[in-house]
This record gives sequence, structure tokens and C-alpha cells, in this order.
Amino acid sequence: MIKSYKLKRHIANFFCYLFLIVMGVIWISPFVYLVMHSFRGEGMVTVDYLVPHEWTLQNYIDLFTGSGGSASLNFPRWFMNTFIVACFSCVISTISVLMVSYAFSRLRFKSRKKFMNIGMILGMFPGFMTMIAIYYLLKAMGLTQTLVALVICYSAGAGLGFQISKGFFDTIPRALDEAATIDGATKNQIFWKIILPMSKPIIVYTVLTSFIGPWTDFILAKIIMGDNRDNYTVAIGLQLMLDNDFKNTYYKQFLAGSVVVAVPITILFLAMQRYYVEGVTAGGVKG
Repeated sequence: MIKSYKLKRHIANFFCYLFLIVMGVIWISPFVYLVMHSFRGEGMVTVDYLVPHEWTLQNYIDLFTGSGGSASLNFPRWFMNTFIVACFSCVISTISVLMVSYAFSRLRFKSRKKFMNIGMILGMFPGFMTMIAIYYLLKAMGLTQTLVALVICYSAGAGLGFQISKGFFDTIPRALDEAATIDGATKNQIFWKIILPMSKPIIVYTVLTSFIGPWTDFILAKIIMGDNRDNYTVAIGLQLMLDNDFKNTYYKQFLAGSVVVAVPITILFLAMQRYYVEGVTAGGVKG
């Protein structure tokens, strides 16, 4: 009986692992193709084989030097624009989310539950529903086609994503707050000097999510920037490289650019993966 059970378990595990391996290969294949062909030396657009016959770094050199194509497609500037917007949005969003989360977790004030419910309801609506209204508000303020507009859009409503951070703060014993209050600490001092130093996992999680959003966004950035190529982000710039007027020249540079864009996020995630998982799991303990 025991041997029969073990045999069935091994067979079940075999098929489970086989399924996971197949799905993993399917999932990673496009990325492998992208990386390989970003080093392809022959051909202009697509080719009818998987592995390049000639390997070169020229695609990456052309991407950053602007040689081999039109000077109006300035990838280094787009990359720097995206980096600036992502960094400023990340800092503002992280501080906003953590402060709102701490307030809902530790403070008890009138209509607290109502504010939390309103925030959760608003978070259920897709962001693109408000894009046209946001565009006309920015236009009225003279901020369209500017990087400042992107920073405002990405960070202004960040506080609505307080749920996971609040769940994390709920797991920190309130006795620490009470002891600090007895010693004369204010709520502001408790937050910055006691709670935050103990909250590294949720800080890392918030930083990563706040950085990835602006770094990868396309729709909102495209609506705000319009035809101002100087202030394009990498997402808009890479899409422009596939336009009919440019794809025959820039296709391989597009592949190289797609790899370059993935590098910062990959490095950040690999370096902070442990804290990211801790932040998600700890933040889900309490509501």
C-alpha cells in the first residue's frame, strides 16, 4: 500500500514538474529570442532562423550613439527622461504610501473606515478611465508635454495603494508606540525613528512597485507627451522605432533597447527579492 502510494506520488510529481518545465520554456523563449537577436549582425528586420549567424555589439553602440539612423530618435535622452521620472515618482510615492499606511494603521480618527473604503473603491477602477480628464487638467495648467506632468500623475494618487503597507504596519506591536510615547516621542518621531527602521521589507516592496510603474508605463506617457519627442520615455521611443518610417532602420536597435530597459528593473529585483517577498507576505497578515 505504501509503495503504491509513493509510486502514484512520484508519477504525479513527474507530470507536475514536466508541465512546469514546458510552461517555463514557453514563457522564457521570447526573452531568449530578444536577447540573442539584439546581438544579430545580419538582416534589417526579421529573419527566418532562430539563432543569429553573425554576432555584434554594433546594435547597442548605434542605440546610444545615434549612428546608423535619424538623430531625432534619441534613445539616451529617452532613457534619462524615464530614469528621472521614475526616481522622482518613486521617492514621492514611497513616502506618500508609507505615511498614509501608518496613519490608517496607528491613528484613530473620525471617518477613518470611510476613507479606507473610499480608497479601496477608487483603486478598483482602471487608471485609463481618467486619462482624458487628467490631460485636460494638465493642459489648463500648462504642464502637458513635460516631465513634471508625468511625475505628478504617477505620484499624486500613490497613497491609495496603502493596503499592503498598512497590513505590514499592523503586524508591528503597538506596545512600541506606547513605550515611545511615554518617553516623550511624538507621532512623527515614532514613525521616522522607530517604525520605519523596522519596516525594511515593506519599504523595499514599495520602492520597487513605485519605480516599476513609471519605468514601464506607455499609455499615460503617450497621451501627455503627444508629439514632443525630446521628452519621450523609453516605452514611447521603442514603440516609435517600430513605426513604418523607422522600423527598417531601427528594428535591431529596438531589440537592443528592449534589453537595456529590462536591466535596471532586473538588477533591482534580484538584489531586493528577499525583502520583496517578506514585504508581500507580511503585508497580507492583517487587513
